[in-house]
Amino acid sequence: MVEMPEVGVKVRIEVESHNGSTNFEGIVLHPASKGHLTLKLINGYNASYLIEEIRNLEIIDSSISDVVQPTEQSDIVYNSELPRIRILHTGGTIASKVDYKTGAVVARFEPHELVASVPELAEIANIEAEKLGNMFSDDIRCQHWNKMIDASKKAFDDGCDGIVITHGTDTLHITSAALNFAWAGKGQAPPGPIALVGSQRSSDRGSSDAAENLIAAVYWAANAPKPCGIAGDSTVVVMHSTSNDGRCSIHTGVGVRKLHSTRRDAFRPVNSQPLAFINANSDNLSLELTSDYETLLAETNHEVCSAPTKYSTTVRIVQFMAGPWLHEEEIEAVILTSPQAIIIHGTGLGHLPIDDPENDAPENTKVWRALTRCINRNIPVIITSQCINGPIDMNVYSKGRKQIAMGMLGHGSVSSPDTVIVKAHWALSNDMEMKKAMESNLCGENNISLLE
Repeated sequence: MVEMPEVGVKVRIEVESHNGSTNFEGIVLHPASKGHLTLKLINGYNASYLIEEIRNLEIIDSSISDVVQPTEQSDIVYNSELPRIRILHTGGTIASKVDYKTGAVVARFEPHELVASVPELAEIANIEAEKLGNMFSDDIRCQHWNKMIDASKKAFDDGCDGIVITHGTDTLHITSAALNFAWAGKGQAPPGPIALVGSQRSSDRGSSDAAENLIAAVYWAANAPKPCGIAGDSTVVVMHSTSNDGRCSIHTGVGVRKLHSTRRDAFRPVNSQPLAFINANSDNLSLELTSDYETLLAETNHEVCSAPTKYSTTVRIVQFMAGPWLHEEEIEAVILTSPQAIIIHGTGLGHLPIDDPENDAPENTKVWRALTRCINRNIPVIITSQCINGPIDMNVYSKGRKQIAMGMLGHGSVSSPDTVIVKAHWALSNDMEMKKAMESNLCGENNISLLE
C-alpha cells in the first residue's frame, strides 16, 4: 500500500482496476470517504480512488499551498487613447479559485487579481476595479441591486465610459433585469454601456470560460453604441454563444435566462434574440450588431438617465406554481403575510386550475374563490408561464377569459418569468400602477420586434 501524501501537493498515481492500469494527475484533497485518495484533477473535477487499487504514487510538486494567496495590486499604466472602464466585482464563479484544502470553488478572487490574470484587458481599455462584495449570486437580494445601481451611477459620474459587473451566473439574468428597469424603466437610458458577465467554470480550470467572457464584456463596455433603453440594452448579459470558444453573445438584459446548470452556453434568449456578438476567433476582437438592434438604435431618441431608480427592500412578492398541488389553504396562508403581489406560473398560455367541469375537483373552485378574494383585497395577481418562452394569451380559451374577467394581470406579456417578477418589484418600489406596468413595454421586456 502506498504512503498517503499531504493535502495540497500534486501527485501522479497509477491505478489498477478491471479496465487495466491508468495514470492520473491532480492535487491531493481531503478524502471524500474513508479508504480513498481524492484528487482535484487537471480538468477541474474531483475524483476519488480506492487506496488499495493505487499501485504507484509519485509526488511531482510539493510546493502548492492549501490556500490560494492573493497577489499584490499592481499599477496599471493609463492610455489616453483608450476608453475608461470600471469593473464592479460582486463575486461568483468568474471570480473564484479552488480551495485545495477542501476542493471547493470559493469566491475569493480580488478585483485586481481578476484584471492581472487577463492582461488582454489592458489593450482594450483603461481598467479600474472596485469591490462591491464577494458572494455567490444565490445570496444576492434587492439591496445588492441598489449597491450596483449606486456604484454604476458613481462610475459614470466619475467619467467612466462603460461598466462591467462580474456576477455569479445563477441569478445573473435576474440582476440584469433589475438594472434595466432601474436605468430605463421611465423611458431613459444610462450614459454608457453596462455589461453583466459571469462564467460557468472557475478561472483556474482548463475549460474555464471566465477570461473570454470577461474580455468580451470589457470590449462591449468600451466599444458598444450608447444604449437606447427600449431594447433591454441598458444592462446586457455577456456569455458564451456556444459550448466552444471564439464567440460571445450580447443578450438583452430583460430577455435572457440561464437554461442549463453547467454548459458554457447556458444563457439563452427568452422571446428575444441576441443584440450583438463579440467574435474572438483571432487576436483581433470584433463587434457584430444584429440588424434588428441597429434598427432600434436608429429609431430611438433617448434621454440620458442621471438618477436611476431603486428597489424597496420591504416589498414582498409571493410565487405559486399552477398545477395539481395549488390549493386554497396555501393561498389563504400567504394572504395573512400581506404580500404586495402574487405571481403565478400558469400552464401553457397562462392558465390556472380554477374550473371543475366534471364536478369532482372542488379544490379548483376553492382556488378560484381564494384568488378572487386576493383581487378584491387589491393584491395584484400576475400570470406568467411555466413554458418560459411564448406569450401569455388568456383570450384563446374560456379559462383565460375567465381569469381576465377576475382581474388577473399578464395578458399579452412576452416577458420571461423572472423579468415579470422583477418588473412587479420595480413597479411596487416606484409607486407605479401595476396594471399599467404589466401592459407596458418599459425597457424592452415586451418588445415584439426582438422576437424570433
